[in-house]
Amino acid sequence: MNRILSILLGFFFLFFACEDKNKPKKPQNLIPKDQMEKIIYDLYIITSAKGVNKKVLEENNIIPETYILTKHNIDSLQFAESNDYYAFDSEGYKIIIDNVKKRLQEEKEYFEELQKKEAKATKRRRDSISKVNSKIKKDSIVKTKKLTPIN
Repeated sequence: MNRILSILLGFFFLFFACEDKNKPKKPQNLIPKDQMEKIIYDLYIITSAKGVNKKVLEENNIIPETYILTKHNIDSLQFAESNDYYAFDSEGYKIIIDNVKKRLQEEKEYFEELQKKEAKATKRRRDSISKVNSKIKKDSIVKTKKLTPIN
């Protein structure tokens, strides 16, 4: 009986804990969803850049988070309040994050395709240079054979 009562009390507290009582108030300076997507996108990019080559950012005196906030003309409090507000609605926030991930995936595919095209162009240049060098080598061998007298 105590076990059943404990489970029921647990569900009761869980039910009321999920109520909108703790929902943050809508900030006066709420960042619009589309701009929030752009900010989160830039944060993903700059975080990746920081992970890849932190030294370059340090040499250029770039503090990634400050750079993003300045770029979007917002302050850290405005971002934090807006982020809390959007994050409370997990489904809405998931849509924002999914849009960011979709954009990142599209750009990744674009750059991979661009890289393939550049690799093909480089290979074509190397092949044509090799062809020309091979022809020059053959021509020089033929010329030396013609110039060498036979005894």
